[in-house]
Amino acid sequence: MIILCAAMLTACSQNEADVKYTAPPEPTAAEEAEVEVKREPKEINAGDYDGLDNNGVGWGLVRKKGAPPEIPEEQQRVLEENGGFYLDKRGGKNLYLTFDEGYENGFTSDILDTLKEKQVPAAFFVTGPYLEGQGELIRRMLDEGHIVGNHTINHVNLPKQSIAVMKDEIDGLSERCMELYGADMVYMRPPEGEYSERTLAATRDMGYTTVMWSFAYKDWDVNYQQGADHAYEQVTQYLHDGAIILLHAVSSDNAGALGRIIDYARENGYTFRSLDYLLSE
Repeated sequence: MIILCAAMLTACSQNEADVKYTAPPEPTAAEEAEVEVKREPKEINAGDYDGLDNNGVGWGLVRKKGAPPEIPEEQQRVLEENGGFYLDKRGGKNLYLTFDEGYENGFTSDILDTLKEKQVPAAFFVTGPYLEGQGELIRRMLDEGHIVGNHTINHVNLPKQSIAVMKDEIDGLSERCMELYGADMVYMRPPEGEYSERTLAATRDMGYTTVMWSFAYKDWDVNYQQGADHAYEQVTQYLHDGAIILLHAVSSDNAGALGRIIDYARENGYTFRSLDYLLSE
């Protein structure tokens, strides 16, 4: 699953925009919790995971309007026992906005403009080609306070890989992110939403927090976009406390609706949080 310029402005209109959007941003998780979120990897050996189930499971859910989705208890258990999240279960009207970025379709700049205007943090899960080829956007994500997460180098199905290949795919991307941008990757999202007990355990031991989602819709098909109103209706009717929202940045629908979605959520008492807040006490 994969993701998702600006018009020339006069100096006067730029100044007006600066005045219009000077409201302070919502605090990031690190600011609120006063903790430093960083990765703490362990040495891993392939044999340590031989006894774990490696049958691939697709992250599936049944959406419920205004409430958390229905997800099999076994899927929740395996994810949570390995330090992963699909929902903030601590209570409170918190939302977590995440985007998957496999390739660039021209909408990420608009999405970043909206996030900056609304002062909303987000996480962007990127692949190797995106990390290498979209330097300006990656730097902007980081400079504007967003999280750049790990979606593997080649968007591989993890349960079908050896531990060694899996480690190369994930750690290799993080190492390259550090080389290019001076930023580590703390969060990982499995490509295709497919995982196993073995892949979750190995990902945890490599120091990553696996982030699934409690809301998604069919937004990744660039040949089946239905307009911003469609995206707005799809997202807003399924908002729920602690939601981790998955959107694809390749979607023109999402880019067009994002500002209205954020406004609706705030009008209904929600606060947008950084994923770092999930790791705070």
